[in-house]
Amino acid sequence: MNTQNGRKALSSWSSSVKKSKVRSSNFDTLSGHPQDVCYFPEEINQKYINNLGTPGNFPFTRGIHSNLYRGKLWTMRQFAGFGTPEETNKRFKLLLKKGQTGLSVAYDMPTLMGYDPDHNLSLGEVGKCGVNVFHIGDMERLFDGINLGDVSVSQTINGPAIILLAFYIAVAEKQGVKLSTLKGTLQNDILKEFIAQKEWIFPPGPSMRLITDMLSFCTKNLPLYNTISVSGYHIREAGSTAAQELAFTLSDGFTYIEHGIEAGLDVDSFAPRISFFFNSHSDFFEEISKYRAARRIWAKRLKNKYGAKNKKSMMLRFHTQTAGCSLTAQQPEINIARTSFQAMAAVLGGTQSLHTNSMDETLALPSEKAAEIALRTQQLIAFETGVSNVVDPLGGSWFIEKLTDELEQKAEEYFKEIKEIGGVIPAIEQGYQQREISKAASDYQNKVDKNERIVVGVNDFINENESIDIPILEIDTRAETSQLERLIQVKNNRDESQTKNLLQVITNTCKNGDNLVPPIINAAKNYCTLGEIVDAMKLEFGEWTESSVF
Repeated sequence: MNTQNGRKALSSWSSSVKKSKVRSSNFDTLSGHPQDVCYFPEEINQKYINNLGTPGNFPFTRGIHSNLYRGKLWTMRQFAGFGTPEETNKRFKLLLKKGQTGLSVAYDMPTLMGYDPDHNLSLGEVGKCGVNVFHIGDMERLFDGINLGDVSVSQTINGPAIILLAFYIAVAEKQGVKLSTLKGTLQNDILKEFIAQKEWIFPPGPSMRLITDMLSFCTKNLPLYNTISVSGYHIREAGSTAAQELAFTLSDGFTYIEHGIEAGLDVDSFAPRISFFFNSHSDFFEEISKYRAARRIWAKRLKNKYGAKNKKSMMLRFHTQTAGCSLTAQQPEINIARTSFQAMAAVLGGTQSLHTNSMDETLALPSEKAAEIALRTQQLIAFETGVSNVVDPLGGSWFIEKLTDELEQKAEEYFKEIKEIGGVIPAIEQGYQQREISKAASDYQNKVDKNERIVVGVNDFINENESIDIPILEIDTRAETSQLERLIQVKNNRDESQTKNLLQVITNTCKNGDNLVPPIINAAKNYCTLGEIVDAMKLEFGEWTESSVF
């Protein structure tokens, strides 16, 4: 028998479902058996309401939308970028033509590190692991023929995120798109760079200043734009456990909340536009439970510690990418099966958008065929398996609920340890998170080496004398030559005295504490380059060098 509060919660949820939009689809089983939107225990007691609740309601364990994928499928957002902006533009248009519903930009290493193509560290790297973008003209070519008002664009960029955001805003304005309608996501998670991915530029203090400047600017001018995508993906790729990914990612998110509040922002003015980016690894049920625990932890902390009143502030929205570190160069075709299981876990965990890795990504950037198969994998899950018909279909499973609780408990233990050190940034400076991840990675590898963990094709079920016969995408040196020639043209065709003045304004703004976004947008519109703007900021902020964690 339902408790009175249980009946009330269920009635409220039912009313919400009736008001929700429903996509045109048949939600019966293949045999024609009708299915409810969501399933509940016979008795909904207070403990159930506190720990699970109903979909779309606090604590959001069962999802942030009342009818989830019955209302709208997740965004299918394949990560893409290589060579010149023109080459990547062609790939974007191909993916959109084949049914992709969002774009995700992969930048090359020089762009990620804030270097122009002529920097000595850019030699041999231009366009290799992503697209090269060093000025506003490149950003225009990247989105040529793609209306930024119609498509949501995710940008994986961190150290120089404020500059790429400026390029993006400037291009949107040139297209006539109102900034108030601009949709997309900026990864902009510098804390995880210090912890795992190691693509930083400035020290932690100035880096957090840049974060709050972007939070303030976008809260005022880009209300639909996700200013930070707090990324656990790279933490997991570095070798962490699921519990470490969960704990370190959420603790980073809480740190951004605290800095936003310290900068004078009301938590409900910016927290709804902070999203998350998680890894989907191969332990199927653990991954599903991780996403459910993440939503519950975030909701409780935002409400109880940071005083959020807006329901959207408490909703943890997340993008998922299948685990690149799980892919094998051996028997690469079976990576299609790996990513299928991982993508299914993300969907059963309630992801809002998803990238499925291509089978060839341990060997090269994805070929067109491999990228198409990865996209088709998502479409197969969405339209053939039936998993999108019911909200949180594994909710209530004794196993899933126990795993969810255990992951939440383990995350809380990590939060306590980080607090005792003095917070996330002091912990990073002391190498705490880095050491924990290193230990976990070493432990996993030892188990693989001892055959205590089987990786198909690597330490068992091996094909002797195997030869790789799948097509591989090759990036030649033409991209680098083209970008170097373009850099010379840009500098020859602009007013150098104006360039010098605009860069000086940026350095002065770094000193005086004013918001850096407007002067960087102004510099971008006048063809200042990525490397020049970074150098102007380094004059005041300096650079960061990591100390050894061993």
